[in-house]
Amino acid sequence: MPDAAKKTTKKTTKKTTAKKATAKKTAAKKTAKTVVKTKAVKQAAPSSKGGGAKLRVKQVRSEIGHAGTYRRTLRALGLRHYQHEVTVADNASMRGMLHKVGHLVRVTPEEV
Repeated sequence: MPDAAKKTTKKTTKKTTAKKATAKKTAAKKTAKTVVKTKAVKQAAPSSKGGGAKLRVKQVRSEIGHAGTYRRTLRALGLRHYQHEVTVADNASMRGMLHKVGHLVRVTPEEV
């Protein structure tokens, strides 16, 4: 009987290790996506105090199936439906909203 218990433990350990490795890879991918989005917003306007920099925001994913707070944030940004684009001021409050719904929108700098 002790041998059977050892085999079960080994299998469980292998599965657990595989799950942990998969979770680490997934976390790394999410972090990489977040870094890219953050860089896009930061590159958009190095100085938001300088002269009223603008950001172009496009909704690239639907709000359906997401929490109500995300829906309200999209409305506050002026985005009404999928593929809608708006220009918003580059300030701290807008950046906070864009950070919250970063997985639903694409942000690019507005060309003057």
